Amino acid sequence: LRSYLRDESSRLRRLRRFYEKVLVLHQDPEASVDNPLLAFSLIKRLHSDWPNVIYSNEATRNTQALHAGLREVEQELPGTEDLDGAARALMRLQDVYALSVKGLASGVFQRAGHPPLYSPSRRVSLSADDCFHVGKVAYDTGDYYHSIAWLEEAVSLFRRSYGSWNLEDRSSLEDALDHLAFSYFIFPPRAGNISHALSLSREFLRYDPRNQRVSRNVAKYKKLLEMGMGTRVPWSPTTAVPPSHPPWSSLSPQPAPEQLPHLGCSYETNSSPYLLLQPAKKEMVRIQPYVALYHDFITDAEAETIKGLAGPWLQRSVVASGEKQQKAEYRISKSAWLKDTADPVVRALDQRIAAITGLDLRPPYAEYLQVVNYGLGGHYEPHFDHATSMKSPLYRMKSGNRIATVMIYLSAVEAGGSTAFIYANFSVPVVKNAALFWWNLQRNGNGDGDTLHAGCPVLAGDKWVANKWIHEHGQEFRRPCTADPRD
Repeated sequence: LRSYLRDESSRLRRLRRFYEKVLVLHQDPEASVDNPLLAFSLIKRLHSDWPNVIYSNEATRNTQALHAGLREVEQELPGTEDLDGAARALMRLQDVYALSVKGLASGVFQRAGHPPLYSPSRRVSLSADDCFHVGKVAYDTGDYYHSIAWLEEAVSLFRRSYGSWNLEDRSSLEDALDHLAFSYFIFPPRAGNISHALSLSREFLRYDPRNQRVSRNVAKYKKLLEMGMGTRVPWSPTTAVPPSHPPWSSLSPQPAPEQLPHLGCSYETNSSPYLLLQPAKKEMVRIQPYVALYHDFITDAEAETIKGLAGPWLQRSVVASGEKQQKAEYRISKSAWLKDTADPVVRALDQRIAAITGLDLRPPYAEYLQVVNYGLGGHYEPHFDHATSMKSPLYRMKSGNRIATVMIYLSAVEAGGSTAFIYANFSVPVVKNAALFWWNLQRNGNGDGDTLHAGCPVLAGDKWVANKWIHEHGQEFRRPCTADPRD
């Protein structure tokens, strides 16, 4: 684009010089035909020079170069799925962190009455067209709760700049009014705000009075109002509760530290010679479920190595669905698997995990290292790491269920991205280079219901984690059951 603008600017400067030259030559129209030289140059310009300006080979070459540049990178550019996914990510952040659409559109990440969750160094605002696209994604999926909020903001922004045209805009005030009117008409189901839909449709007709479809809608809304429908109090997107409020977005306040016994920090060797010279820095996060955070578990260089190894292999993450695995909207991330033979860093990481957990990680007792990248609004809704059905693909390894999880934070994030334990009512923020450990199974082999957890959406930043899942076979003498079958 920079190259195109430079070449086109040069062409337009030459075109302006040509225009100014013609003006000077023909300041006296009568003299133009009296002088045979001027007459000749006029005839020549009208016959050949002017068409050359209109059908400029240079202009064509510049445009072709711009198109060629696009074709070179077209395969790498975001597609419709990426754009719509980014729009859904904004709606997810809106819900989980209770952010207002008006605030988001103006670049403010703040819930009412609270300090900002994230304060970027440079505030970036969304355009009317941007807001329209988010609202349109919601509208197309029948999500009128979100479409109303985003289309309202789009209409507001379009009204302020009505009459001005932006090169990048694909929508207009009329488009926003049209979609917003229908959203109000149909939401909530069977009790839509018909009077407001009528008002928006009438505003639409002021700009496009010949639109027959909207004219028919106006007649329909009038008839419904005459029948006594649609007179309820207008719905407000700022006070209504979304139909699918994420369960981890409203965790109760955590008890004060003095109310949580046996929690603290310590240097741990776990009776492992591997940790004698450099003990692990262990922070006990919870007793039930057992959750521990090991600080400085890896170095910056090791984290970058792992990210670099996984980068070329990242694919959209899948989840278990019966006996199959498939993509799902409740898990938005990309992941890759690394064998311990991929690099000495991965092998050293396995040794370190075995040392702090005391568990056997030799194949097939543990899975390969899974590296996951959560980008814009990336999240993972509440789930268990262990299988809850014998049909789960986890049992194909023939090494039992997942007894424990080690999650290593390979990067920091500016806001969001915490790991929330839903039933246990606490969350652990992203701590760069730390490793989070918890038991998925009780000692009797049953799943621990308190380990239901979620990866909260990333509000700002790029979250990378590495997961190591350890299975129950091979751990019989390392984590034996007790005499109490309930443990």
